[in-house]
Amino acid sequence: MKLLDGKSAIVTGGTRGIGRGIVKTFAEHGANVAFTYMSSEEKAKALTEELEALGVKALPMRSDAADYASAEKLVAATNEAFGTVDIVVNNAGITRDGLLMRMTEEQWDIVVNTNMKSVFNLTKAVQRTMLKARSGSIINLTSVVGVKGNGGQANYAASKAGIIGFTKSVALELGSRSIRSNAIAPGFIETEMTAALNQDTVQGWRDAIPLKRGGTPDDVANMALFLASDLSAYVTGQVLHVDGGMVT
Repeated sequence: MKLLDGKSAIVTGGTRGIGRGIVKTFAEHGANVAFTYMSSEEKAKALTEELEALGVKALPMRSDAADYASAEKLVAATNEAFGTVDIVVNNAGITRDGLLMRMTEEQWDIVVNTNMKSVFNLTKAVQRTMLKARSGSIINLTSVVGVKGNGGQANYAASKAGIIGFTKSVALELGSRSIRSNAIAPGFIETEMTAALNQDTVQGWRDAIPLKRGGTPDDVANMALFLASDLSAYVTGQVLHVDGGMVT
């Protein structure tokens, strides 16, 4: 059963890690997918070919999530290619970690703009399309760090906590038009980035998780699929944790 047949989605930061997992899962369930990337055109091309082999349309776009004009162009291009936008996944994010006493204003600004302002940009840009359709699902990627904080990540934690407040406010504003807004808070997700870390350290993180393993991009993608589909038609304003029990 394909849960997203006939639907169209935008996923930011779609060529690696969690974003790539979401893009592929959506396509496997019948959605046409526009996805953004910043650097690797080669990865974007390879992913496009994978999606088209599944029998859906794909639209790769180099786009800066922190720039509002880029978000408007992304929505316009997706509407032109697919006819509408049913689902938005605000996934693009970066880190610039460091203790507050050493953190520069630039490190603060780039993380807040890329992680939090980007969510405002795309949600505002797509709002008109969803209001006209009187339906839509907005899915924002936050983090367990946005819920409980983390030393050395004041900028990242603040940006992810801000996403939670934004998600809940949008749910209240747009609910009367059947537009849903939810957030996913991943915990320790193992990607190509964590594969490069010291494995003893990584194992220590796994051991501290109640389920005794790190998550996978598919674990997060499956939650995004639920929120994107009609299975979650009565779910809005929620923060759903995909963290193996890290936050209870």
